[in-house]
Formats: sequence, C-alpha cells, structure tokens
Amino acid sequence: MPDISLGNIRYNPTTGAYEARVDIDRKGRTYRYPCSVPGTLMMEEGAVRRGLTQQALKMSRRDGGLASVR
Repeated sequence: MPDISLGNIRYNPTTGAYEARVDIDRKGRTYRYPCSVPGTLMMEEGAVRRGLTQQALKMSRRDGGLASVR
C-alpha cells in the first residue's frame, strides 16, 4: 500500500463538496491529486477522508489525468 497523506480539507459551499490535495508516495516519488467529495457540512470526517483517499487512488490507477509529481 502506498503512503497517502491529505492536505488541508476545505468545504466548498458553492459545489457542496469537500476538497483537498491528496499526496501518494510510491517508490520515493510523490504524486499529488486534487480531489473533491460531495457531502454536507454534517458529514463525518472519517467518511470525508475515506472518500478523498479512494478518489486519489482511483485517479492514480489511470493513465494520463491530472497529477503533479515531485
């Protein structure tokens, strides 16, 4: 399993979604994904974190797409 870390999680009331940068470290390289998960302000933090992480993992498995590499 790769090392995964989330940046600051913010709620965007315009889109009704939580947004965060998710970093996935694989073999010494960090891949950064912009992620968002729809939800209400009352959504549990654990569910938000799981949703953001799952989205980043899904994005990391696709060829192409939007990502930043450090």
